[in-house]
Amino acid sequence: MCGFLFMGTSDLAIAEFKANLQLIEHRGPDDQQHVRDTLGNDFGFHRLSIMDLSVCGRQPFGLNGKRLMCNGEIYNFIILRKFLETQGYEFAGNSDCEVLIPLFETQGIENMVKMLDAEFAFVLVDENTGETFAARDPFGIRPMFYGYAKETGKICFASEAKALVKSCREVSPFPPGYYYANDEFYVYHDISAVKQMVEEPLAEISGHIRRKLERAVKKRLHADAPMGYLLSGGLDSSLVCAIAARELEQPIKTFAIGMETDPIDLKYAREVADFLRTDHTEVLMTKDDVLGALRDVIWHLETWDITTIRASIGMYLICKYIRENTDLKVLMTGEVSDEMFGYKYTDFAPNANEFQNEASKRVHELYMYDVLRADRCLAAHSLEARVPFADLDFANYVMSINPQRKLNTYGKGKYLLRHAFEGTELLPDEILFREKAAFSDAVGHSMVDYLKEFAENKYTDEELAAAKEKYPSHTPFTKESLLYRDIFEEFYPGYDGWIVDFWMPNSKWVGEEVKDPSARVLSNYGDSGK
Repeated sequence: MCGFLFMGTSDLAIAEFKANLQLIEHRGPDDQQHVRDTLGNDFGFHRLSIMDLSVCGRQPFGLNGKRLMCNGEIYNFIILRKFLETQGYEFAGNSDCEVLIPLFETQGIENMVKMLDAEFAFVLVDENTGETFAARDPFGIRPMFYGYAKETGKICFASEAKALVKSCREVSPFPPGYYYANDEFYVYHDISAVKQMVEEPLAEISGHIRRKLERAVKKRLHADAPMGYLLSGGLDSSLVCAIAARELEQPIKTFAIGMETDPIDLKYAREVADFLRTDHTEVLMTKDDVLGALRDVIWHLETWDITTIRASIGMYLICKYIRENTDLKVLMTGEVSDEMFGYKYTDFAPNANEFQNEASKRVHELYMYDVLRADRCLAAHSLEARVPFADLDFANYVMSINPQRKLNTYGKGKYLLRHAFEGTELLPDEILFREKAAFSDAVGHSMVDYLKEFAENKYTDEELAAAKEKYPSHTPFTKESLLYRDIFEEFYPGYDGWIVDFWMPNSKWVGEEVKDPSARVLSNYGDSGK
């Protein structure tokens, strides 16, 4: 993960710009660059060296009066590079992002972003015309915010909002799948919008899912820095690890975390690690670890959402361990699968149309929840996340499958994904078809219990009742949610609109009485997490 700050103003003192930039140093501690161009725009970049570790990978890149900063991985950069070389371009190094300015020059901004098979957020300035451009990948895997300089009103961009809030107004998330040009935002790829549904025999659907996921993992194995894998023992992370382990000659390095008192994930992760013969590490966390990390987690996340914060604590702590005890810089993760194939609560979907609408909504909002969690927990410890389930080819296909096929009529959630690898010997069927708890539950039920207990002791019933006056928008409805909101407001007062709402299961399906986002409260939780 790299981090950048762009401020379109020459009136800001360099000291203030650098102080803002320093707030996101954790995203890229390997190198720092600051450039003020001829127009007075400030470019600041913190680099985490992943591709082309030499100085040729330094950013911002400059070419023909154009300057660009990109936090991203361009997975089809070799194909694009070969194309651009036929156009007469010569490249200084082997950075994947070096293709972006030449691609812009030959294709223009809209065609350029449509050609990228990538996770990215970038800012580009053409000093010849004075124009500023920016864009973000369709899932929002790479973060970006924008705001307007308080003194000049000029647009500014940053990888995290914390770098903008002091010097800008109207700080907001840059919408995924959009580009910015001519002072306007344009959608170029809405991953949640399906143009044509696919109806095929189950065997063909399974084959497509399997081959596309395998390709998604393979293309993400390319890095000039060492890579590891987060392994919970659940379906998604296990599949990612199994595909990678089959492709690589050396044992992959896997990591799992759980509470010291009641870990659920650890036994499942160990079973998968033993089967794949990985170099496996187990990390234990305590009550003190959980409570001690809470404020830092919320500062990094820039959210007040219950589910995101709960699920981030274990991920934050395991990434902290990896940063302190290994030389790894890249981690493969299993996010994004649930939103497309279904959660425990989508078992209650009344029909295919409602399932599809829910999947579209969740995919559209992913950048505010699980995708945000993966980015910030890793970036907090100078690690990069790679997310195979967010591969565009894979995701476009899965979203287009007839939703009737995704309903849990098989007696097993996510059946299509499980069945795609059934009998392949990539993983034993008992792992493929095992029920699994959500991450915030599976690290150990005690983790959430400790957080609730802490909040219960901190607040009175009267203070909770007064929350509707204190926070009239996105009002906390439990003492735990009040705790998170109070901490958020200390860091980012008045910015609760960065996310649309609390992540909660669809109340029309599971009942209005469900007031906790944990799958533990659902009637179909069953053997999950046991």
